[in-house]
Amino acid sequence: MSAARFGQAARESVSGLPRAFWWLWTSTLVNRLGAFVATFMTLYLTLDRGYSASFAGLVVALHGLGGVVSSLVAGVMTDRLGRRPTLLAAQASTAFSVALLGFMEHPAAIAAVALLVGVTSNASRPAVAAMMADIVRPEDRVRAFALNYWAINLGFAVSATAAGVIAEYSYLAGFLGEAALTLVCAVLVFLKLPESRPERRGGASATADEPAIGLGTVLRDGRFMGVVGLSFLISLIFTQGSVGLPVAMGAAGFSPGDYGLVIAVNGVLIVLLQIPVTAFIERRDPQKLLVISALLAGYGFALTAFAGPVWAYALTVCVWTLAEIVNSPTQMSLVVRLSPVHGRGRYQGVYNLSWAVASLVAPLMAGLMIDRYGADWLWGATGVLGTVAAAGYWLLMRGLSEGDADTGPGTGVAVAGGAGAAMSKPVPADAEA
Repeated sequence: MSAARFGQAARESVSGLPRAFWWLWTSTLVNRLGAFVATFMTLYLTLDRGYSASFAGLVVALHGLGGVVSSLVAGVMTDRLGRRPTLLAAQASTAFSVALLGFMEHPAAIAAVALLVGVTSNASRPAVAAMMADIVRPEDRVRAFALNYWAINLGFAVSATAAGVIAEYSYLAGFLGEAALTLVCAVLVFLKLPESRPERRGGASATADEPAIGLGTVLRDGRFMGVVGLSFLISLIFTQGSVGLPVAMGAAGFSPGDYGLVIAVNGVLIVLLQIPVTAFIERRDPQKLLVISALLAGYGFALTAFAGPVWAYALTVCVWTLAEIVNSPTQMSLVVRLSPVHGRGRYQGVYNLSWAVASLVAPLMAGLMIDRYGADWLWGATGVLGTVAAAGYWLLMRGLSEGDADTGPGTGVAVAGGAGAAMSKPVPADAEA
């Protein structure tokens, strides 16, 4: 892509989105710029505090367990209390708990506060996704989610570098820095973001057209739970980039620096390619995009079994990173599409649960398979998971445009889809979300 075409794609990607989206985007970027705990928790516990690797693993697992709990609780809060109050509560409590963690000395206290950090730091996710669905037009949601994902990776790339320098000086400074930036996010939400939760027609009580939505409603939604299950499979694959890959490269004789160079390819490609690739896929058939991305993810990791030198590992990262760039905004748009307007928080909470559970299962999966059978079996398993996920997406989305849609934000216009114009043709039904 030439520089002129890249510039045109960038302008098209950022045009036409509401101001509230950009404040939400800014909040996401600032939040990720301060990401320290999730990145350096293991090093902090083993190198700075001198705890064993098993204790560090327990603490990281408790942090992940907190995310599992908060996915459901925050989803309910997002629908009942509203997006803005949930965001404010999540960010303020995250700032407090992260700062507190930096001062903990006793192992039990560290474990307990790490669990609290996991709960609070993941509580904002359903609210952010629901607010984005509320304020962005259905036809713009793929690029909105893509831009938000781009901000996450840009912020992480910067924070990982800065946090490494800060950690050499003081881990406590890293905890306090993350707490301060999280408070900045809370201030941005308080000053710039109005509540976006759609009001029910005819008041707060449910009507015949808008039945009450609880967690049971979500769990009984077969097609949506199918998406959650497929998301879990995709999450198991992608998480191996930070779990299985470093272990396998270490066993093959590579240094941590070699792994750092290889995994850096992931962040660099996302920052460089997310905008132009999104411009290319925005009008494409989401069913095909999800099938192709699942195959690229599975077989991209499977190719690791044949990697020898560092550059070969980097090439495999290029393959599954492309899958990540395509899958993330497309799948998020599908989740919004299948979520009723007044149940977006709960639906997003259950969706985020798939990633939280995968973060607990993936390390166990990687450790068991590498220890007992070798890394090649792990990479073969990712190929199988990618194939199963691709078949699942193909089956799940057959005939979707005929019946599954919801009402776009504030328009009252029936629009199907949400993964681009190809999915956004008018139909006589509720519109997309």
